Amino acid sequence: MRKSRLDGVGVAMLLGVQGLLAVNQVIIKLVNAGLQPVFFAGLRSLLAVGFVWAWLVWKGRPPRLRREAWGSGLLMGAIFAAEFLFLFLALDLTTVGRSSLIMYSMPVWFALLAHFGLGERITGTKAAGLALAFAGCAVAILSRPKTGEASLAGDLCALGAAWGWALTAYIARRPVMRAEGPEMQLFWMVLVSAPILLLAAPLFGPLIRDLQALHIVGLVFQSSIVVAGGFIAWLWLLSVYPASTVASFSFLTPILAILLGALLFGETIGLPILLAAALAAAGIVLINRPAPATR
Repeated sequence: MRKSRLDGVGVAMLLGVQGLLAVNQVIIKLVNAGLQPVFFAGLRSLLAVGFVWAWLVWKGRPPRLRREAWGSGLLMGAIFAAEFLFLFLALDLTTVGRSSLIMYSMPVWFALLAHFGLGERITGTKAAGLALAFAGCAVAILSRPKTGEASLAGDLCALGAAWGWALTAYIARRPVMRAEGPEMQLFWMVLVSAPILLLAAPLFGPLIRDLQALHIVGLVFQSSIVVAGGFIAWLWLLSVYPASTVASFSFLTPILAILLGALLFGETIGLPILLAAALAAAGIVLINRPAPATR
């Protein structure tokens, strides 16, 4: 049942999901040291197929690939594969904080898609928010630290991941995939993305780097808790609460990721990245500000 506003359960789940997604960036960075990023992403989707299938069976709704959903499901899965190919490469080439900040410009691109495809018009306030968030993303990409810890290629991969995320959210809101429900949406995404990523992985170098037990634990955690737990929760929130309200909480994740990156990896937090985070956060808040009620 859809709700017109956020309640206590929604707030608690949104805070939990955003915290989990911030930790997710750290885990990807760690596991990339043991597994080649695209191979890691493919293995994660492959294992997640089993976890999501088990979840659906436990809920009494075994997966059914309805013919009506094949086209949208295959498209959503292919975009999901591209999204995480870009994200995992980004975290191999740039910092956790920068990657998260740029990727979480997603509400900007989703607002543009929703304006043209979902009838969610861009008001003057939203336009101002788009400008601020876009400026924040531009500052992050154009101002890299001299330490060499971030590359332009990595930042652009994070931007590609943001667009992939916006496109999957857009398809999730269309009638065909909305009728599938959040769990089946995720099942389509991991089912389709796994073979795409695993077939593409050899193009990006050796599949195994310096594999340790910690990396295997991170892979299983990613496949079960992050994908089968966090993503289902995010898609459920998107299906129940207003999309703009759900998206408005997304600015919390890059802020947490910037702090975790500095704490765990010693990443540089300079004035440009703080300015970029402030602009992006202000923009996302304006983009998702409710329109004034009309008489």
